[in-house]
Amino acid sequence: MTEVWNFINTGSHDPYYNMAMDEALLNFVSRGEIDPVIRFYTWNPATLSVGYFQRLTKEIDIEKVKEKGFGLVRRQTGGRGVLHDKELTYSVIVPESHPNMPSTVTEAYRVISEGLLEGFKLLGFEAYFAIPRSKEEREKLKQPRSAVCFDAPSWYELVVEGRKIAGSAQTRQKGVILQHGSLLQDVDVDELFDMFTFKNDRLKDKMKKAFVDKAVAINDISDRHITLEEMEQAFEEGFKKGLGLEFKPLTLTEKQLAEVKELEEKYRSDEWLYKK
Repeated sequence: MTEVWNFINTGSHDPYYNMAMDEALLNFVSRGEIDPVIRFYTWNPATLSVGYFQRLTKEIDIEKVKEKGFGLVRRQTGGRGVLHDKELTYSVIVPESHPNMPSTVTEAYRVISEGLLEGFKLLGFEAYFAIPRSKEEREKLKQPRSAVCFDAPSWYELVVEGRKIAGSAQTRQKGVILQHGSLLQDVDVDELFDMFTFKNDRLKDKMKKAFVDKAVAINDISDRHITLEEMEQAFEEGFKKGLGLEFKPLTLTEKQLAEVKELEEKYRSDEWLYKK
């Protein structure tokens, strides 16, 4: 029998709501209030999210972020800086004890990313998983040189035409796996690199070139413009197919929505943002 998970598309919201909703859904799954859930969302305003362990003042040009009118938020997942602009963001929240979820982060990542792989195929791309083969490649993954996410395909990263097309991060808390990530529709590389601090311009240019060589947005390689609606449709179907699921729509209770609201304050606070 096909397993039924929750599905919710919360649409366009500010960064505090977006991160609070992911954390709240993790709490609801942890407490057994809801079944596993897949969520889609977008960002307004465009936002730079930084990884849980990133040192904000050292790596990010905060004034530049403000000047551009972008949001700034710290995620509860690791990884590096991501500019959420023209993209579809997804999150998958499932108990660690789920029979289909491997115990290692890497293997669980591969299982969840099957949904993304199928979504890209439905959009007409020949996507595949990158598996670092050489010892040197594996070592490099342990020492990320850049604060910018997307510039190194890691284990089971999704790749199209040799370039990374989806950036995801995972955390495990309270017996629950939360994996979320960006499916880029379009990307402005100059805009992105303007917000990070580099020792000098030469290093910045070098990193920027490396990023362009390694990462790509859907509309950079599509022979037609793919809309957000088409992406939503393809990845919803992709998750069903890749994970062997059916979906039921999720509606949150008043009490659950109040919990989201409360968590928003945490993500809004300087205490959380500047914690590293």
